[in-house]
Amino acid sequence: MSWMFYYCSSLKELNLSNFNTNNVTDMSYMFTGCSSLKELNLTRFNTNNVTNMAGMFLKCSSLKELNLTNFNTNNATGMNKMFSECSSLKEFKYY
Repeated sequence: MSWMFYYCSSLKELNLSNFNTNNVTDMSYMFTGCSSLKELNLTRFNTNNVTNMAGMFLKCSSLKELNLTNFNTNNATGMNKMFSECSSLKEFKYY
């Protein structure tokens, strides 16, 4: 799933509630540059097998709400720049 929505700068809404991420290992740069996205709910994401989350939300400059309540980062070894340049992030929920 790495680079999946890379620089989708006009993307304003995204419903990922039916995504099956059980076997995903790489989510790096998945939402990088989604500069019009204001909120993202990833509570249904299974990240148990993800090892790379580097730059996942990089340059999501309009992102105000991010719900990562069920994120498991125990196997993640790459998380650098995960939230870099998320200048509007006001509400951040995690475990």
